[in-house]
Amino acid sequence: MFHLKTLPWEYGVRNLIRRPTRSLLTLAALTVVILLVFIVVGFIRGLETSLAVSGDEDVVLVYSMGAESNIENSAIPAQTGDLLAASIQGISTRGGKPCISSELYLGTRVRSETDQSESLGLIRGVTTTAPLVRRQVRIIEGDWPQAGEILVGKLAPAKLGWKSHKLKLGETVRFENRDWIVSGRFAAGSSAFESEIWCRLPDLQQTLKRQDISLVAMLLGPETSPAIVNLFCKERRDLELQSLSETEYFASLQRHYKPVLQLAWLVVALVAGAGVFAGLNMMYGAVAGRVRELATLQAIGFRRRAVLLSLIQEAVLLSTSAALIAGLIATFWLNGLAVRFTMGAFTLRVDSVAILIGSGTGLLLGVIGAIPPAFKALRLEIAQSLKAI
Repeated sequence: MFHLKTLPWEYGVRNLIRRPTRSLLTLAALTVVILLVFIVVGFIRGLETSLAVSGDEDVVLVYSMGAESNIENSAIPAQTGDLLAASIQGISTRGGKPCISSELYLGTRVRSETDQSESLGLIRGVTTTAPLVRRQVRIIEGDWPQAGEILVGKLAPAKLGWKSHKLKLGETVRFENRDWIVSGRFAAGSSAFESEIWCRLPDLQQTLKRQDISLVAMLLGPETSPAIVNLFCKERRDLELQSLSETEYFASLQRHYKPVLQLAWLVVALVAGAGVFAGLNMMYGAVAGRVRELATLQAIGFRRRAVLLSLIQEAVLLSTSAALIAGLIATFWLNGLAVRFTMGAFTLRVDSVAILIGSGTGLLLGVIGAIPPAFKALRLEIAQSLKAI
């Protein structure tokens, strides 16, 4: 039976220690490459998760037909919620109140009174029934807003590009030519609502001098389906309404951002490819200076395959160490980091998928980066290699 005599495991480890500067520089370069992979994959996973958890399958959105899928452009009568409550049976109730939320939604410039910085924010005018429909929402600090007050989402500072202290309780911000005082903060299970600023619907209508609203969100009971709401909207053509389940709405946003996600995956591939070429370059340099050493190993009886395995072992040891360091940095420092985006803000998500892709990239860099330069060095004749300087 054929037995391949391999070099001791310690040989490859000692080789790395004998060249500490080169090994550390290679380790640092590989760590940066793999960390970039973690960041891009964390971005993708964070955006996908934010859109996936934002929709509630029991919630139906009703808005104007001309707005298509852009709810910000919708304008419907303020009495639409009462009409729907009276016309559709099976809407969930809590405490005797139907779970219907009339809302006014828009994007506008928001200015901090702390340092006069200004940025585009997402504002939603709501009533006290909004938490009955938006079941993910939980107030984590402060109280529900009163007249002239606002409730800010956990990721609203990230959406605005501000430090969180600018939206702490008691701070004043200005939008639509009016000052508003922060009364509380809320979380919404990592959904898109966390990027928003909420205020009382009558206050926002008065400020904007509008009597209409953007949409009505309804929480349906088990005996009612979105098809019933859709049928009502089609029958009442005079109202020019359309309905869409909240999950379908955020699924449409996922389709809208699909090119962005595809581009991000392309970036992952490009970064990994650049890392492979960087690894090749470093390994060529490392192997080129060890031609006589490799020839000596062959001269004392080690086959070329054994030497090749030792070189791959060294490269894999470096790349997996880099993957481990990058994974720790991504998990403890990057996971949960807020990212500003057009739809609002979301957090980087370094989950099991990101860990798998990042670790796989590290292993790939080690294996692919070592094989070509090792083959080049081992193709030379032993006698010629022993004379190499």
